[in-house]
Amino acid sequence: METIIKLIVFLPLIGALIAGFGGTLVFAKIGKKEPATIEHETGDHHFEGPTWPAKLTTLFLLISAALSWIVFFDVAIGGQTYKIVVMDWIHSGTFAADWTLRVDTLTAVMFVVVNTVSSLVHVYSNGYMSHDPHQPRFFAYLSLFTFAMLMLVTADNLLQMFFGWEGVGLASYLLIGFWYKKPSANAAAIKAFVVNRVGDFGFALGIFATYKIFGSIEFDTIFNAAGEQAGKTIHFLWADWDTMTVIALLLFMGAMGKSAQFLLHTWLPDAMEGPTPVSALIHAATMVTAGVFLVARMSPFFEVAPVAQTFIIIIGAITAFFAATVGLVQNDIKRVIAYSTCSQLGYMFVAMGVGAYGVGIFHLFTHAFFKALLFLGSGSVIHAMSDEQDMRKMGGLAPHLKKTYWMMVVGTLALTGFPLTAGFFSKDAIIESAFAANTGVGEFGFWLLVVAALFTSFYSWRLIFMTFHGKPRASKEVMSHVHESPSSMLVPLYVLAVGALGAGYLFKEKFIGHDESLFWGTSIYRNAENEVLHAMHNLPEWVAYAPLVAMIFGFAIAWLFYIKRTDLPERIAQRNQPLYQFLLNKWYFDELYDLIFVRPIMWLGRFLWKQGDGRVIDGFGPNGVAARVADITAFMTRLQTGYVYHYAFAMLLGVAGLITFLMFASVS
Repeated sequence: METIIKLIVFLPLIGALIAGFGGTLVFAKIGKKEPATIEHETGDHHFEGPTWPAKLTTLFLLISAALSWIVFFDVAIGGQTYKIVVMDWIHSGTFAADWTLRVDTLTAVMFVVVNTVSSLVHVYSNGYMSHDPHQPRFFAYLSLFTFAMLMLVTADNLLQMFFGWEGVGLASYLLIGFWYKKPSANAAAIKAFVVNRVGDFGFALGIFATYKIFGSIEFDTIFNAAGEQAGKTIHFLWADWDTMTVIALLLFMGAMGKSAQFLLHTWLPDAMEGPTPVSALIHAATMVTAGVFLVARMSPFFEVAPVAQTFIIIIGAITAFFAATVGLVQNDIKRVIAYSTCSQLGYMFVAMGVGAYGVGIFHLFTHAFFKALLFLGSGSVIHAMSDEQDMRKMGGLAPHLKKTYWMMVVGTLALTGFPLTAGFFSKDAIIESAFAANTGVGEFGFWLLVVAALFTSFYSWRLIFMTFHGKPRASKEVMSHVHESPSSMLVPLYVLAVGALGAGYLFKEKFIGHDESLFWGTSIYRNAENEVLHAMHNLPEWVAYAPLVAMIFGFAIAWLFYIKRTDLPERIAQRNQPLYQFLLNKWYFDELYDLIFVRPIMWLGRFLWKQGDGRVIDGFGPNGVAARVADITAFMTRLQTGYVYHYAFAMLLGVAGLITFLMFASVS
C-alpha cells in the first residue's frame, strides 16, 4: 500500500516534469514560435507540436485516480491509516520537520476528490486545448497543480502543508495567466497571487505561533497538546489574548484567502481568465478547497477556540449570501458558476464553524462532482459558441447541444439541492447543522444559507434558461457553427454526472450518518460537548423542508422571468437601478479596494521610485558619485586646450598668486 500511495502522490509530478521539460525542448527543437496573440478561449492557432505530453500526463493522472479509489476503500472504509516517511527534511536546533505522507480518512477523501476531478479535467483538456499552441506547458502546469494539492493534503506537519499551500498558489498563478500575452490574464494572475499573500501571511503567523506555544509543528504532537492550552493566554500585538483563539484565527486567515471568503474573495471571479479546464480544477478540487481542508485538519485547535468558530460561521454565512446575490445578475456564464463556488464554500465553512466538520467535507466531496460538471459543461458551450461567454448572446442551444444540455441540467439539479441528488444530501445537511447548533450565530447562519439557497436556485436555472432555451440571440454565422463537443470532452461530463447524481446517496451514511464517527476515526476531532450531529436528527420538520421550498421558489421565479415573461428582468432592473448596479458591480469591492489599497500603494511606489530611487539614491548614492566624477573629469578636460598662451596665462596667474601669498606671509 505504501508504494501505491507514493505513486498517487508523485505520478503527477513526474508527468509535469516530463511534459514541461521534454515537451518544451521538443517544441523548441522543431522551431515552433509562440504566436503574437492569443485572442480566444480555445486559441486561434492550429497546434502542430508534440501531443505526447498531453497523453502522458493524462495517463499518469488516470492511474493516480484509480489508485486513489483503492486507497479510499482501504483507508476510509477499511479503517487503515498510514504514515510514510519520505525523507528527512528540516532539522535546526529543536525544530524538526520530516517529509512524511499522512494518509487517514480525511486524506483518502481528498485523494478521491483531487485525482478523480483532475484526471477528468486532463481527459477533457485533450479535446478542449487540442488547437492551443502551448499544450506541453499547459499539461505540465495542470499536473503540477495536482501534485501541489496532493502535497497539501498528505502533510504531516504545518510546514509541509505550507509547501503544498504555496505550491497551489504558484500553479494557480501560472494557469490563470496561462495566456500571458493577454493583459487581462496577467492582471487576474497577479491579483490572485497578491490577495492570497494576504491570507498566507496570517497562515505563516499561525505556524510561528504554533511552534512558539507547542515547540513543534508536527500534527500528532500539537493535536495531543491542544486541550492543555484551553483558557491560557498569549501576548499578541498590544494585549493578552486567548492562545488557541489567536492561533485558530491566524490559520483561518490563510483559509479565507485560499478559499476566497468574504473580504479576500475578489481574486476568484477574475480567475476565469484562465482556460475553462483550469477553472474546473481550481473551483472543484484543488485550490479553493484547501482552506476547508485546513480547518477540518486542524479541528483539534478549533474545537477549543469557540470565538474562532463563531467568526468562521459569520464569515461563511456572509460569503454564501454575498456571492449568491452577485450571481443573480452576472451575464458571463463562467462568472455565474464562479460566484456559485464562492457561495458554496461559504456553506462549507458554516459547517466547520458549528463543529460539523464531516458535513462540510461531505459537501466538499459532492460539490467537486457537480461543480466540475458545470464548469466543463460551460466550456462545452463556449467551445460550440466560437468562444462566446456572454449568456445574453446565447439562447436556443438545447436542440444543438443535447448532450451538453442534459449534463448541465444534471449539474444544476445537484447544485440547487433537488431531491436525491448529491447536493440535496450535503447542502441541506449544512443548513440543518447551522440550526442544530442552537446558538444565535448558528441561527444567523441558517437563515442566510436558506436565502442563499433560494438565490442559488434562481441564478442556476437562469443560466440554463438563458443559455439553452428561448430564441437564439447569437448571429446566424455563430449559430451555423454550433456543434456538439467531441467525445474526449463529453465522456468526463458523463462520469461527473454520475457523481453529481449518486455520490450523496451512496456515501451519506459514511460521511454524516450513524457510521460517521467510525468513518472519520481520528482524522477529525470533536470534543465531548459537540453534539451538533446528534441534534441534526431531532430538528423540526420545517427546518428540513426549508431548503427544498427555497429551491422550488427560486426555480419558479427563474422560469417566470426567463421563460414565461422575458420582459420582467429588464423592467425590474430599470426600476431598481441602484440595487442592480450594486449587485452587477459585485458590491463595489474592486472599486473600494482600488481606492483604499491599490491607488495609495501605486502612489507610494511611484514616489519612492522617482524621489527615493531617482533623486536621492541616484543623486547621492553610487550613481550620483559616478556622475560627479564624470562632471569633474569633463571640467578638467576642458582646461587642457592645447594652446601655449592659455598655459602661459595659467602660469602667470600661479606666479601672481604665489607672490601675493608670500607678501602676506612676510607681513604677518
